[in-house]
Amino acid sequence: MSKRSGLMVLWSALCFFGVPDLLAQWNPPSEVSRESILESSKTILGRPDIPFKDREEIFRIRAVEMDWDMGAMVYEPEDPAQIPIGPDGNKIGVFMLHGGSGDHRETRVVASLLAGKFGFKVVSMTYPGRFYLSDPSRNWPGDTVNPDGTVRTPIWKTDELITPDQYEVMEDQSMMERYGTIILACAREGTVFYDRMAGWPVAFEEAGRDLMRRHFPEGEFSIYIHGRSTGGPFAFMLTQRVSNISGFLGMESSPFGYIYARQINQSWHLPFNCLKIRTWRDVARYEGPEALDREGPDALTRLPMLMERVFEEWQKDTYKPLFKAEYPIHLNGIEALAASAQATARRLNLDAGETDELVRQYKGYTRELSGKGVRPFPPTILGAAHSSRDHSPEIYREVILPMFAAMDPPPKVNFVPFGAGIHEYFKPEPDLPLGIAPAVAQLWYDAIMGGYYQEERVP
Repeated sequence: MSKRSGLMVLWSALCFFGVPDLLAQWNPPSEVSRESILESSKTILGRPDIPFKDREEIFRIRAVEMDWDMGAMVYEPEDPAQIPIGPDGNKIGVFMLHGGSGDHRETRVVASLLAGKFGFKVVSMTYPGRFYLSDPSRNWPGDTVNPDGTVRTPIWKTDELITPDQYEVMEDQSMMERYGTIILACAREGTVFYDRMAGWPVAFEEAGRDLMRRHFPEGEFSIYIHGRSTGGPFAFMLTQRVSNISGFLGMESSPFGYIYARQINQSWHLPFNCLKIRTWRDVARYEGPEALDREGPDALTRLPMLMERVFEEWQKDTYKPLFKAEYPIHLNGIEALAASAQATARRLNLDAGETDELVRQYKGYTRELSGKGVRPFPPTILGAAHSSRDHSPEIYREVILPMFAAMDPPPKVNFVPFGAGIHEYFKPEPDLPLGIAPAVAQLWYDAIMGGYYQEERVP
């Protein structure tokens, strides 16, 4: 008898004796204290390593009649029999999306923990255009803004580079309190850049579906999906569009765009064809709140030192993509999404009915699906680090959880605050070499194996 067959027989026996009924009683803790995080970190890092392999995957999809070259990383045990079987009898697969400044390399720490300590198979996808296809290192060269005034732009297809004549560099100060001065590369109509900026939302959806279909086939795998920060709205978007996604693994995850816009009291109102170019300001908007949490108001008395830290951090990070097209979905920019759908429809020569359908598709990326025949939104755990700029327990209680509860039907959602950590929850801090990531991974494992995500679905 194979190991997998033995596990299935064991699980069938447990089902006969009613153990799943006991497992279904597992509920997440109301909070995870710093002491518990320290203990979990030592325990998880001390567990025997499961040998695993990782590999980069470059693949091409076809979306809105354009080719898109995408990048991902796949992590899995060297022995496939070590992939654990969940309470539903399927193998456990985790699909991950990174934050707004990076690519799939951001998720390496967490993905390696999940594969190397728990045996999960993990697929981590890079957003369209973020993967540096021009060099095997995948490190973007130079800075985001060049001395000659040109800027860094996405690479959506191998050997298809966006040239400076395709865009105009602009500055916007309409959201100064949050972002400072925003640098934008606004694509000129009629250019490839413009068409790509209009079409990438569909490419994002299709790439995620393609990866999960190939790596986590239905009937063999149950998928648990995670997106940090900007990755959150896109992971939430995919939950009801892939039939074997069983639940959402949250940690510092922005919710659906329409909820996140309420969460931070800010929506995206700039044109869809304007790419945000990140600068040192994007480091400062996290460094400030985190310093305030660590040191209190005294942090401002050391502002020169703090700013030097910001600039140093920026210089260390310039190998990352550091541009962002995803704000219309992240911040509920439905007018921008409608305009991008209409631009795509014009290019494809769609009729009025087809155009309206495409507009509905684009706008639908910012919120849950509802209506007859739609699979319900799956069970979810949301988590927040102690020193998080936008993810305070108060905002979850007052805004986020009530908005999830207002969905039809209301999904199973729980929020777990952590007593340590920052927005990049895998970053080291005193006594925590991998940040709070080990404790987060333990929570996810307990939730999956404890039956939290096993809910009867009624289409």
